Amino acid sequence: MSAAPSAEPAAARWGPATGVGSMPGGDARDTARGITATTEGFPFLAELPARGPGADMIGRTAGLLVEVYAHVEPSGWRVSDRPGRDTRRARSLLGEDLDGLEEFTQGYEGPLKVQAVGPWTLAAGLELRGGEAALGDAGARRYLAESLAEGLAAHVAEVRRRVPGAAVVLQLDEPSLTAVLRGQVRTASGYRTYPAVDRQAVADALRQVLGASGAAGTVVHSCAPDVPFALLRAAGAAAVSFDFSLLTERHDEAIGEAVEGGTKLLAGIVPGTDTPLSDPAGSVMGVRSMWRRLGLDPGLLAESVVCTPTCGLAGASPAYARNALAHVVRAARSLADNPE
Repeated sequence: MSAAPSAEPAAARWGPATGVGSMPGGDARDTARGITATTEGFPFLAELPARGPGADMIGRTAGLLVEVYAHVEPSGWRVSDRPGRDTRRARSLLGEDLDGLEEFTQGYEGPLKVQAVGPWTLAAGLELRGGEAALGDAGARRYLAESLAEGLAAHVAEVRRRVPGAAVVLQLDEPSLTAVLRGQVRTASGYRTYPAVDRQAVADALRQVLGASGAAGTVVHSCAPDVPFALLRAAGAAAVSFDFSLLTERHDEAIGEAVEGGTKLLAGIVPGTDTPLSDPAGSVMGVRSMWRRLGLDPGLLAESVVCTPTCGLAGASPAYARNALAHVVRAARSLADNPE
């Protein structure tokens, strides 16, 4: 099974750096202004989970679903019969974020990234009416993937309408993907786990959502260990976003095959929570070393690798989040200027 070709226009080169998605604080307008000023070559639509239910990862994506609704229970988000206050809140908060992005991207032309939870993390995090996760019901998983695909296509179209010059890049956040593949997601009782999902079924659902989006490019992000690079490429992802610090030499073959196959790497090189930062060149030293170890063409490095934080920045202080984004931009430029 070969990877689907990227629909990315040649003019919409990604990079050199961007964010993963989440940011601290609750001011959508101020956050959008900071992001567009810092990551001028690859801005992204921020997520601000500190605002509460509906701005969190699962709730935000639940608000995008078509003919599937959800509300908040003490245990988390649960499927509803009809849209209620929590669904309306999620959609309203997303509208605020889009308003801020639109204001500060007037006249912008180039790649612009939006993020949503992917079908497998959504299935693991969204409860059915009985309290168990949708992950445990194959029919519910399929229905969720269909609803998500339709909702994300509408979302991408709305972003394109608001920012006409943007080549919209869709990122699916799948932090639970490895656990889904290994059968490590716990049931509501906590005493057992849901069975591992077949890899083909996992790839098929991802391909369905990515392929229906109409995005100019697609990314799957996971900051968990052992990201399944080959599976994500087979599912049609044009890029894989990951925590670079979790890579070991046993990932070399998968990384090499991905790069040679044209897959972009969104390499997380800066911690997502407050920590002292090294000089920018030092932050990408491991990327250079890996490239040399794999024997890859240094000339491909800048066009194949986009630098990011390791994960979202929602848990960081506002000052650190600003510095982290500026740092990854400087580090990416260092990488481009001196790939060897």
